[in-house]
Order: sequence, then C-alpha cells, then structure tokens
Amino acid sequence: MSQLPDSKPFWQTKTLEQMTRQEWESLCDGCARCCLQKLEDDETGDVYYTDLVCHYLKEDNCRCTIYETRNEKVPNCIWLKPEHVPEFHWLPSTCAYRLISEGQDLPDWHPLVSGTDETVHLAGISVKDRVIQDIRVPEEDWEEHVINWIE
Repeated sequence: MSQLPDSKPFWQTKTLEQMTRQEWESLCDGCARCCLQKLEDDETGDVYYTDLVCHYLKEDNCRCTIYETRNEKVPNCIWLKPEHVPEFHWLPSTCAYRLISEGQDLPDWHPLVSGTDETVHLAGISVKDRVIQDIRVPEEDWEEHVINWIE
C-alpha cells in the first residue's frame, strides 16, 4: 500500500469499524496465538493458553490451511469482527486488533510496520516451533499443556 509522504497509515487514522476488509485482514500479524486452544476457569472467567494448536494450522508459517471455511469445519473457531473485539478479553496483549481497539500503535515487528512477515517469527511472537497439534492430545489432558509465554 503506497501512501503519501505526510500521510499516516490506515491503522493510525481509522477505527476497526472504519477499515475495509483488506485493511482488517492485513492487521493480522500471523502469530497464530488465537489458534491456540484455551481453557477458561468456570468460576473466575480467567483464560489459560495451552501449547496445543488447531490441527488446521500450518505450523511453518502460522497460517490456517482452511481459512475461508474454518467456521464450517471448526464450529468453535472464533471469527473476529470489529464490533466484537472488546469482548475478546482473551486476545493476547500483542494482538493488533486489541492494540488498535485500545488506541495503541503497532509494534516494530508487525508486518505492516516492518514490511515482512518474518519479523513476527524473529521477534518470538508467533507460535512457530512451540506447539503441538490438538488432535494429538486427549482433551482431558489439555490442562497439562497450559503455558505462560503468552501475555
């Protein structure tokens, strides 16, 4: 996306609701943290991330292999929409959707800032090389896979 020298990038001038679909989709940094299986404490509402990832995630590039049909094949897959972002308290603090929703800017490693998809992996933000496919672990054992490397 080319911009005039004095113009600000779209994520600094638009709300999530004002963005085009292309702009919205480009905010995803490709970390795949949202693809991690999460456990919620019924009493406190606290959300715990596990190192278990949806089996449709391509681990080498952290992209969904069925992105366009993910909600049909994985009914509990969350479809983020601008109007619902504030409700998703479980989004990691590094998530661009959460950052923009909270009035913050994108970090230097974000592909829209750096110009390359690799910086999210180089910065250690993505789940690349840190996960196990969820279908390899029985659901009753997921608690044993809670992690603490997500903020």
